[in-house]
Amino acid sequence: MPYFDAASAAPLHPVARQALLASLDEGWADPARLYREGRRARLLLDAAREAAAEAVGCRPDELVFTPSGTRAVHAGVAGALAARRRVGDRLVVSAVEHSSVLHAAETHTAAGGSVAEVPVDRSGAVDAAVFAAALGPGTALACLQSANHEVGTGQPVAEVAEACRAAGVPLLVDAAQSLGWGPVEGAWSLLAASAHKWGGPAGVGLLAVRKGVRFAPQGPSDERESGRAPGFENLPAIVAAAASLRAVRAEAEAEGARLRGLVDRIRARVPELVPDVEVVGDPVRRLPHLVTFSCLYVDGETLLHELDREGFSVSSGSSCTSSTLTPSHVLRAMGVLSEGNVRVSLPAGTAADDVDRFLDVLPGLVAGVRERLGAPVAAAAPTAAVGPVVVDALGKRCPIPVIELAKVFGEVPVGATVTVLSDDEAARLDIPAWCGMRGQEYVGEEASPRGGRAYVVRRVS
Repeated sequence: MPYFDAASAAPLHPVARQALLASLDEGWADPARLYREGRRARLLLDAAREAAAEAVGCRPDELVFTPSGTRAVHAGVAGALAARRRVGDRLVVSAVEHSSVLHAAETHTAAGGSVAEVPVDRSGAVDAAVFAAALGPGTALACLQSANHEVGTGQPVAEVAEACRAAGVPLLVDAAQSLGWGPVEGAWSLLAASAHKWGGPAGVGLLAVRKGVRFAPQGPSDERESGRAPGFENLPAIVAAAASLRAVRAEAEAEGARLRGLVDRIRARVPELVPDVEVVGDPVRRLPHLVTFSCLYVDGETLLHELDREGFSVSSGSSCTSSTLTPSHVLRAMGVLSEGNVRVSLPAGTAADDVDRFLDVLPGLVAGVRERLGAPVAAAAPTAAVGPVVVDALGKRCPIPVIELAKVFGEVPVGATVTVLSDDEAARLDIPAWCGMRGQEYVGEEASPRGGRAYVVRRVS
């Protein structure tokens, strides 16, 4: 059964399993104790720290292990902001950061701080010059992921790090998705990552803080992990995390090139095999194993269930798969089609035959979902109807508003408009995206007296 959701959690690497089992016997004692068992545990912890620091590109005494990648981000953001409180309370983040960063930003705002959000382009990347311009007076910390977790786009970390250095602002990099593929370039100040993203065990994160970076750990602390991650270390998991990071790095160049070829095949073939598909994310500056695409007129949750029945485990940022009924903040920030969104992230060792079978079954599954939803199969020719047409899609969720728009679009002549009334947040993305894919004019949106929003589309061809 092909597992295509490595961006959520990579399968446990064989080296991680071996190291975990071995250290259960050797690393159970307290590494802070001076007796024989404690010294043995300390040696294991020190060796793991050295291996992880080498992979990160920092000194061993700059790196601590945390109970998760999320905890590493939260501790990094809180500690850096607290240490620079006299400088200011401004936090700068990109619009597509992982939720762990955005949740830390929300906590900072609730405590009276300010947050500036840097926008991204349709590929999901920030402009380094725009990011630099956001580093105004009073900026205490900036955060930028190395690569996006939903669409795979790589960020210009080195350029942003240089801008931060010039402005005297520390930069925290969330490297969770990219660290297994290589070190993060640039003069970053803090870095966070999570072992389960590269094939290590869950429950291990790491936080690196460069020497000279002002940092004040928040909350109760003890003598462990330099006071930055209190509590007894999960030594077997830490050892397995460090061993697997070293192992995946040794394989990264060859495996990355192989997976990039498979992803390139998906990026090229899906739009050829499935009509009305938008492949999102940067086609070049991206993670080697990840591709995301969105299918017009498709209920994302149903499509994911259909793929699961065929044996494929994938994920989605579509509002159609969310309990909140809103698209992911990443897709919203990019302004791309959200309905029928599918993220494929291939784990190491993925067979080419599995990718070929995925491409074989996907067109039929998408067609079946569209048929059940009553989606139009072809664009209708203009009729002699006059005047604007109003579509009442209030109370209907993704992808129904866009399907209803497409059904009536043939009723208006060139130059006339269709107004879609919708209270679904996804419509704000999907209706303009439909216009772009169909070559029609998106006029804009306004409040609807009946609730929700009124989205206006003009027929130009």
